Amino acid sequence: MKPGMVLGQTGAVCQARGAVVAGASGDGGESMSHSFQSSKTRVINEIQALPPPYNSGMNAPTETQQMRLGELRFADFTKPMDEAKRQAVLAALAEVLPADALIAQTEGLKPYECDGLSGYRQLPAAVALPHNESQAAAVLRLCRDWEVPVVARGAGTGLSGGATPHRGGVVLSLARFNQILSIDPVARLARVQPGVRNLAISEAAAPHQLYYAPDPSSQIACTIGGNVAENSGGVHCLKYGLTVHNVLRVRGLTIDGEVVEFGSEALDSAGLDLLALIIGSEGMLAVTTEVTVKLVPKPQLAQVIMASFDDVQKAGNAVADLIAAGIIPAGLEMMDKGMTEAVEEFVHAGYDTQAEAILLCESDGTPEEVAEEIGRMKAVLSASGATGLSVSQSEAERLRFWSGRKNAFPASGRISPDYYCIDGTIPRRRLGDMLSRIAALEVKYGLRCLNVFHAGDGNLHPLILFNAANPGEFETTERFGAEILEICVEYGGTVTGEHGVGIEKVNSMCVQFSPEERMSFFAVKRAFDPKGLLNPGKAIPTLARCAEYGRMHVHMGALRFPELPRF
Repeated sequence: MKPGMVLGQTGAVCQARGAVVAGASGDGGESMSHSFQSSKTRVINEIQALPPPYNSGMNAPTETQQMRLGELRFADFTKPMDEAKRQAVLAALAEVLPADALIAQTEGLKPYECDGLSGYRQLPAAVALPHNESQAAAVLRLCRDWEVPVVARGAGTGLSGGATPHRGGVVLSLARFNQILSIDPVARLARVQPGVRNLAISEAAAPHQLYYAPDPSSQIACTIGGNVAENSGGVHCLKYGLTVHNVLRVRGLTIDGEVVEFGSEALDSAGLDLLALIIGSEGMLAVTTEVTVKLVPKPQLAQVIMASFDDVQKAGNAVADLIAAGIIPAGLEMMDKGMTEAVEEFVHAGYDTQAEAILLCESDGTPEEVAEEIGRMKAVLSASGATGLSVSQSEAERLRFWSGRKNAFPASGRISPDYYCIDGTIPRRRLGDMLSRIAALEVKYGLRCLNVFHAGDGNLHPLILFNAANPGEFETTERFGAEILEICVEYGGTVTGEHGVGIEKVNSMCVQFSPEERMSFFAVKRAFDPKGLLNPGKAIPTLARCAEYGRMHVHMGALRFPELPRF
């Protein structure tokens, strides 16, 4: 490991553990232009600018300071770059990248016009595909100097538009960072580059009877760098946790091209504790170049119960009953009747298509542990009103049960020209209530919705079916989805669980957070990215945007900050 800025792992976020001053950069990059002390000073300055109560004991900011924190110069990601400037930037990029690492022609840019949220598309000014960290750092420094926005990109499987390019910016693709650098079966760690596929880590660790636990449905394609950016989960996150619970260390680059490290392979590390901040930050704070993940032993045995219910409310209550009984299943998923019918026709998983909802409840461990836990789960599910219980009797049958859940999205694509996947969270006890509310919204908007949930942690994935060829139907779908997210907040949940905010849910953030809270988010971003160049216009809505969305308080017709530009 090369020296660099080290930001710690455990304890409260932003808790100072002492300064570790950086020496040289990694992989041949230039020496870091800022010491730990200068970055620490920058963070302190931003904290002092926070509105109360975040700046407790410090002077409260003026209205002008609040406006400064909320203003993003590059928030309009549809604004193109001046052509003369573009040509100058391309010439500068050509000096720091080999010929095969720079794309500037329209035909080559087309594959980068969107991520998995394909309803939003636009071409970037250029795409950079560096071969190593040194080249990536050079690209970032160049973009900083030219004030060009940068959008880091992994496999492009994200579903919230986080990797949607800035029309006036550069896409920084990490596709060539695809090496598994080391596997330590004794310490149960893997050190990988961000372009390594999620599933490839488990495949490489399999000879040691180890695997990487987070398993999003796109794990055959999604990369660990994207997982870090979005804090991805999966069907087994209830027991084994999200990405943030399975990553020990992240190495990355700031917009200045500095090498910075968050966390450590040790039990603790010096410096500011920002590992949990960088995970899920959607490429807005730093660009990931290396990740150290935890590996866990493969269980000796795993079995799945498929529980059928004649009422969605009973199925939702059963989830809460399982957790209340002190049982933490390895996986706990819920699908409604519409989804099970679509999936069964697609993969023939053996689902009960007569049930109004089914639960998939998995137990893993030693044979004795599994037998005992399966028995307890069956008892709770029966008491909660299950009309049928089927336990997998072989590994093939277990995988078949899970294949249906893993193929929920493509199964939906077979029965509708388009679908829109929503991602929100609610308390487990409100799962049945949410399904009832969604059914009412189907009538209100005239669109069908299939439902699949990470039920154990209340993470919802309603899939709204629509036809983009019908004028106005996509906009209707967006309103449908936005209302689902508002209900999530009403129920005490959040507007995102694991897909991130990106551009899809940026308006919904106006519902979840107050203007003062959003100001504090901007302050954190400015501490890492003072010019606002890393993935601008995503995740955090400006005051102006929330005013346009209608989620800002207006008193007597007087809008706060009326001089802010509207876009």
